[in-house]
Amino acid sequence: MTVILGLIQALVLFAIAPLLSGITRVLRARMHNRQGPGVLQEYRDLFKLLGRQSVAPAASGWVFRLMPFVMVGVMLTIATALPLITVAAPVAGLGDLITLIYLFAIARFFFAIAGLDTGSPFTGIGASREAMLGVLVEPILLLGLWVAAQVAESTHINNITLTLYHWPVAHTLTLLLAMAACAFATFIEMGKLPFDLAEAEQELQEGPLTEYSGAGFAILKWGISLKQLVVLQMFVGVFLPWGQMVHFSPGGLVLAIVVAIAKLVLGVAIIALFENSMARLRFLKTSRVTWAGFGFAFLAFVSLLVAY
Repeated sequence: MTVILGLIQALVLFAIAPLLSGITRVLRARMHNRQGPGVLQEYRDLFKLLGRQSVAPAASGWVFRLMPFVMVGVMLTIATALPLITVAAPVAGLGDLITLIYLFAIARFFFAIAGLDTGSPFTGIGASREAMLGVLVEPILLLGLWVAAQVAESTHINNITLTLYHWPVAHTLTLLLAMAACAFATFIEMGKLPFDLAEAEQELQEGPLTEYSGAGFAILKWGISLKQLVVLQMFVGVFLPWGQMVHFSPGGLVLAIVVAIAKLVLGVAIIALFENSMARLRFLKTSRVTWAGFGFAFLAFVSLLVAY
C-alpha cells in the first residue's frame, strides 16, 4: 500500500512540476513589469516539443539519448520517498538521506556526461560547470542534512522529519543554521540565478541542453522541472514539516494537501523574488559565494558538537 501511495505522490509531483515552473515565469514577468506567458505555457511548450522529431549529433552515443529518461526516472524515485502529505515517507526503504544524496549525484553525473558525449564545445563547458557546481554545493547540502540527522539520531528521513515536527528547543540554533545552509544549497540545486551557470543562455546557449531537440528535449525539460520541485519539497518536507499528517484522518488529509500546496507555491514565490533581485555571477566568483553556505553548515556542525 505504501508503495502505491509513493507512486501516486511521485506522479502527482511529475504532473504539477511544469505548473510551478509556469508560476515562476509569471512571477518573473510581473516583477519585470510585463505581462509574460500564462501559467500553462510550460505545458504548451512541452507538448509541442513532444510532437517533434529528436535530432542527435553524429558524435553522440547512448549516454546522450538515455540521459533524459535517467533524469526523470531518478527524480521520480526520489519523489516516492519524500514526506509531502504525511510526516513519514511513503516508501520508507528509499528514505535514507545518504541514498537520496547518491540518487541526486547519479542524475548530476549523467547530466554532465551527456554534455561531454556530444563533442560540442558549448555542451562540454556546460557539463564542466555542472560538475563544478556539484562539488561546491553537495557538501553544503549533505552537511546541513547530516546535522539534522545527528539531532534526530538517525539518517532516515522519517525520524528527522518527526524530530523537527516537535522541534527540540535545545537544538534551535543548530537547526536554524542547518536550515539556512540547506536553503542556500536548495536554491543553487534548483538552477536559479545567479547560479544557472551550466545553462547560461547568454553565454553557452543552454550548456548541456544545447544539442537536445524534439521529444528528448521535452522529457529533459520536464525532468529538470521535476528536479526543482523535488529539491524544494525535500527541504520543505524535512525542515518545515508542520501541517503534514502524523495520524491519518479525512479532515487531516484535506488540510495536509492544502498546506502542502501552499508551502510549495510560497517557496516558489520566495525563490522567484530572490532570483529576480540578483544578476548572474561571474563563473570565477561562484566558489567564493558558495563558501558562505558551507560556513552556515559548518557553524551548525560546530554548535552541535558544543551542545553535546
